[in-house]
Amino acid sequence: MADARPATSASSAASPTFDEVFCGLLPRLYRRAVMLAGSRQSAEDVVHEAYLKLARRPQRFLAHPEPYAYAFTAVLNVARDAYRKDRRQVLVDGMEEVEETGAGGAPAGPGSGGWDGGVERRQAEIEAVRLLGKLSHRQAGIVILVDLDGYTIDQAAKIMKVHRGTAARHRARALDRLRAYLVESEHGQAGR
Repeated sequence: MADARPATSASSAASPTFDEVFCGLLPRLYRRAVMLAGSRQSAEDVVHEAYLKLARRPQRFLAHPEPYAYAFTAVLNVARDAYRKDRRQVLVDGMEEVEETGAGGAPAGPGSGGWDGGVERRQAEIEAVRLLGKLSHRQAGIVILVDLDGYTIDQAAKIMKVHRGTAARHRARALDRLRAYLVESEHGQAGR
């Protein structure tokens, strides 16, 4: 009976636990969740909710051939649900701008005081989040998977659980909308 316990603990030490695998994916999931949710706080909530969803059935997550894709799908679903819930609430004008920027218009939040030369990259990320926020969650999800994460349309369709043609159509429409927003903003700046 004493020999059975060490064998069990040795086998669990050889395979990674749910928390180890999920924590390894956290930086990537947080970056993508910010793009879907629009703010750091919302992204943290989304990832936390996705963690709780996945933790209910850790064996499914660990058995999946691509844990990131499985976790991303959970994050996307939670973000979509949060968006639907928030859409029903009445927003106060101007509050989003106050939360997203600090004094003097500088980006707020921890780590915003010490730039390491990545100002342009951060501005580009903020702009990407703003533009992705104008898309539906499905469109944003496909764009993130294909154009940012490097998945093929077939892989992204499988992750999103849609037909390949549907994924391609969502991506094409998303890219068309993004191009239209960029042209519109260029015309707006030229008119100043």
